[in-house]
Amino acid sequence: MKKVLFVLTSHDELGNTGKKTGFWLEEFASPYYEFIDNGYDVTIASPKGGQPPIDPKSNLEEWQTDSTRRFQKDQSAQEKLANSLVLSEVLATDYDTLFIPGGHGPMWDLATDKNLKKLVEDFYFGGKFVSAVCHAPAGLLQAADKDGNSILKDKKVTGFTDSEERAVHLENVVPFLLEDRMKELGGKFEKVENFKPFIVTDGKLITGQNPASSFVAAQKVIEMLGKN
Repeated sequence: MKKVLFVLTSHDELGNTGKKTGFWLEEFASPYYEFIDNGYDVTIASPKGGQPPIDPKSNLEEWQTDSTRRFQKDQSAQEKLANSLVLSEVLATDYDTLFIPGGHGPMWDLATDKNLKKLVEDFYFGGKFVSAVCHAPAGLLQAADKDGNSILKDKKVTGFTDSEERAVHLENVVPFLLEDRMKELGGKFEKVENFKPFIVTDGKLITGQNPASSFVAAQKVIEMLGKN
């Protein structure tokens, strides 16, 4: 059985707005069930372990999907999520692939977490697929080769775009704009219309633009691992 490691944010403060954030439920639930339904074993980790914070907005009725509704009724999945492993205690050698769902939380903690930096590098330079969706490519920003070159350098990538950030009126709340930062690191950033499903694959990197891209990204991982 192939094993996939999900890494979720532990950060729940939306900048200095006084509002809560976390991971976006659909970006977790949809890939989670795609992997489970295809016979994968899913392990969940987060910087602090335990229950990663769900962005309360993603729990609103308008954002519910078949996958999120399935999750709300799935006691075993809820228990697994509530007991996520501490990121510092997981090893890339124990898993076949790494998948990082987004939400705004990763912009604060996953972007700077040194344990995730090492984990991403261990997966990537170990020849394993690394996937990140929406804001989760923030978790790839630190990863570099032994010469200090970003793993994004000269790679086709995508992520939550500047125009999408402006559309949700958080461009002045987030600590940086993800599209800009990925470009600064040498990534060949690609995008489509706001909030439309879009993924980019380049070598062992699979990135998705926004929440709508999470399911497609999981499908692509399964497809690529099947070819391997």
